[in-house]
Order: sequence, then structure tokens, then C-alpha cells
Amino acid sequence: MRRFLTKLALLGAVALTAITSQAEAAAPIKVGYIPVLGSSALFVIEGEGWAREAGLDLQLVRFTSGPQAIQALVSGRIDAYVAGVLPLLQARAHGADVKVVTAASVEELEVIARGKLAEGLPEKQDGGLAPTAAKQLFEQFKAANAHPARIAAQPTGSVPDTLLRYWLLKQIGITPPLANTVSLVGVDIDAAQQAFLAGAVDAAVLREPALTVVRARMPQARTLATGHDLLPDQPGSVLAIVKPEAPEHQAWAKTLASLFLRATTLLSTHSDEAAPFVTKALGSGILTEDIMKASLEHSASRFVSDPTRIVAGVKQLQDFEVEQGLLRKAQPVEDLFDFDLWRQVKQ
Repeated sequence: MRRFLTKLALLGAVALTAITSQAEAAAPIKVGYIPVLGSSALFVIEGEGWAREAGLDLQLVRFTSGPQAIQALVSGRIDAYVAGVLPLLQARAHGADVKVVTAASVEELEVIARGKLAEGLPEKQDGGLAPTAAKQLFEQFKAANAHPARIAAQPTGSVPDTLLRYWLLKQIGITPPLANTVSLVGVDIDAAQQAFLAGAVDAAVLREPALTVVRARMPQARTLATGHDLLPDQPGSVLAIVKPEAPEHQAWAKTLASLFLRATTLLSTHSDEAAPFVTKALGSGILTEDIMKASLEHSASRFVSDPTRIVAGVKQLQDFEVEQGLLRKAQPVEDLFDFDLWRQVKQ
């Protein structure tokens, strides 16, 4: 009887240890994200069930802008981040321990015009306007309408806002201050599209699927700058891990990065397979799967996971943010990336 009871106790201890290990393995991983096409790899991972198969319990936390997600990151409310890379520089400047593991996309953002600002522009466009032509367009609009063109972007410090300012000042050469030539309107992602469609602004910085929606509803809208025009290899969304050296994060960081790479590859090669998952995440019952398929097909070549591809662009935009007073000083950009983990995942 004593042997039986001892054996039973040992079996119970083993079972308890197994249950505890499973609970630890399935500890929730809170991933903050922005609801844009650049976050699609995250939606594929969830939709395909890859996270569950790998023993990860992902809890997706939605934010409407990069700065909003950064507040959650700094306060410790999220474990990982899928959104624009530039706000992470500000987070690190304030002492946050966060590293980019993989890229997600490049050249996401475009500048699109409507109404009087788009009048006279050719219907068929291979790309955006030449820098000189874009500058003249804004100057002529102000002279003809007695007010500067209004351009919707996201709040100051976000990637869309910084990139728009970079294009206006550095790429097309508008003389500062910008307010003398254009008026920037900082709103959240959905509000920018709504303001554009309602005619509350003359132009907007948009990305897919908003671009496909806008062009379908407003064929007269015109592209002022493509993603490549704004900045070649324009840094887009990334996957970043908070406190990547912490043992509890090391337990899942490589697995999540591997799944992210797998999903990004699917998006770039078989985007139609991802459409149902992205539609569910971003469609809000309004966008059809056909619209999402068109958006994903248009963006397929922009789904890029290699973080080394965006380093130069991040440096350029960080230097610009320091120049504009948005950052107090430049941070070592290479320190923002975990290239060792990326190389392990890539093998």
C-alpha cells in the first residue's frame, strides 16, 4: 500500500508539473498592432492557426496610431508591437527596451489628391508627380484658392506625419515653414480616409486598403506621390519585441518571428490565400474580400521581412526628426534591431 501511495503521489506530481509547464507555455502574449495592411502577417498567423499550433497564445491589442501603441509599450501593457518603426526610436529614447526582429512591409504610404488639387492632372499615371511639379501644384493651389491645401495624415510623431513632412521639405523642396504652403491635419487612420472622401481635406497620406477603396469611389482622385517617391524602401510596419532578453520573452520570440516570416512570405507570393484573414481583421463588415484581394495583390511586392532593407531609411527619417525637433537626439539605429535573431529565423 505504501508503494502504491508513493507511486500515486509521484504520478500526481508529474501530472501537476506537466499542467504547470503547459500553462507557462500558453501564457498570453499581448501584441499591439495598428489596423493597416502592413500588419497582415499578424492576421495570417492568427487566421491560419499557426500560433496555436506552435503553443503561443496571442492576444491582439488594437491601436489607432503608432504613438498610442508606444504609450502602451512604455507602460508595459504589451509584449510585442506590429506597427511603424519610427515611434520605436522615441520609445528607446525614453528608456524602453525594445528591438525590431523582422520588417513587415516597405513603401506602404502614398499621397493622393482630390477636388481642385487634382484638377488638370493626367488620368493615367505611372507614378507620382515630379518634385518640381508637385511643389508648383501646392503653390498654385494656394494662390488660386486663398488658402493652403489641407493634407490629412496621422498625429505628429507617427510614420505618416514624419514621412509627409520629409517629402514636402526634402523631396519636393517646399520652403519652411510648411504652414505657408500647406496645412497638415493630424487625425487617426480611419478619420484620414473619411476626411478625404467627405472633401474635408484636399489630399491625404493613405495606404492599402484605403487606397483601393478611395480609387474605386473617386476615379477622379490622383496620386501625388507613390511610396517610392516619398522615400525609396520607405520603412513601414515591423515586428518588435519588448524586453527581448527577458527569459519569459525569449521563450517565444524566435517562434513568433519565424511565424511572422512565414506569413510575410505567403503575403508576397500567394496574397489571395491571405485575403479572408485580412478581410476579417480590417474589413469591419464593410470591405469585401474582393477589395481586400485587390489591395493585397497591389501590395504583394511590398511585403518584406528582411530588417536590413529598412535601416538606411530609418536613419534618414531619424535624422530628419532630430532636425525638426521631434527627437532630442539621434539614437544608434543598429541598436534598434536584433539582427542575430533575424539571421537565426532566416536559416
